[in-house]
Amino acid sequence: MIDLFKKCYDFTTADEVREKGIYPYFHALESRQDIEVMMEGKRRIMLGSNNYLGLTTHPQVIEAGVKAYEQYGSGCSGSRFLNGTLRLHLELEEELAEFLRKESVVTFSTGFQSNLGIISAVVGRHDYVLCDRENHASIYDGCKLSNGTMLRFKHADMEDLEDKLKKVPETAGCLIVTDGVFSMGGDIAKLPEIVTLSKKYGARVMVDDAHGLGVIGEGGRGTASYFGLEDEVDIYMGTFSKSLASLGGYMAASEKIVDFVRHNSRPFIFSASMTPASCASALAALRVLKNTPELPERLQRISARARQGLLDKGLKIRMSETPIIPIYTYDTITTLTRAKQLYDAGVYVNTVLPPATAPTECLLRTSYMATHTDALIDEAVEIIADVLSKPLF
Repeated sequence: MIDLFKKCYDFTTADEVREKGIYPYFHALESRQDIEVMMEGKRRIMLGSNNYLGLTTHPQVIEAGVKAYEQYGSGCSGSRFLNGTLRLHLELEEELAEFLRKESVVTFSTGFQSNLGIISAVVGRHDYVLCDRENHASIYDGCKLSNGTMLRFKHADMEDLEDKLKKVPETAGCLIVTDGVFSMGGDIAKLPEIVTLSKKYGARVMVDDAHGLGVIGEGGRGTASYFGLEDEVDIYMGTFSKSLASLGGYMAASEKIVDFVRHNSRPFIFSASMTPASCASALAALRVLKNTPELPERLQRISARARQGLLDKGLKIRMSETPIIPIYTYDTITTLTRAKQLYDAGVYVNTVLPPATAPTECLLRTSYMATHTDALIDEAVEIIADVLSKPLF
């Protein structure tokens, strides 16, 4: 028998990158998550957050969290199934269902757990789940946790999706799962084509709208709304950790589907419920979004300004219609080095490396908030262009 921990002792990749001084992870924040932050003692322009609407610092959101802490305490100390359901959870589910124009919503403690809990519950032993190759890792793990058969189709390739649908036996159920807005590339799923194929072959459709809620669609209602397909998508999944400035996740669907998941999802049944403060903060953020429908519009304008600014500087970016704007840096060492140079120059961005992308298509992922100012965007673009125009070493 070999030592189970041998793989741990043999893992040297992180140490090698640390020795080069270009390790990009675990930089410590010393301020609120905002458009500008204090990180390791220095001011940085934040272009690496999923706080798309900038609501983590909104007074109503903060006040709601504080009041919930005072009224309900720090946690629920149990699952929703037993002692862990608060009236707050029900209010959030009811208001979110109304906002998304779905019959019912069930909430989970994290977004990652939501995909685990939904897919593993609805995809059974003899069922199939068809997964876009660029879907989020939580979707992949949800597929693995289910007892069904997973088939991956090439990213946004409808011909390949149809080929996979043809392989599903007529006696099997089938769920097509796709990100609405893809988290690394920022592109939007080809949802109209996916829906058309689902109807042709009798499959069901689930959209992970973690990066779509609050970003696209009418009033920020997400990808299905963006395409006018709210009645055609069977399941929405989303998170509260992005546009809704909190922590947790949800599933929106018909009442029968939601009720089935409530009673059959192991990640839901056997996990403690969302904390009172997280729940109240998400609910407050949802109300801000509902009452301020211009926020997603401002987010689009800010993102368009940044996109055009980067293009005007001659930078090669992956085009999108969302606040996720990746800049091509191609290989791993270049990407890590440029991220460190930008960090030192006062701009925080995220690195996108294999396996999240192909080895020759590494990216610097920039993302924007509705609360960014024009001046701050222009400053960040100037810094990025200046850094990337200089020799690598």
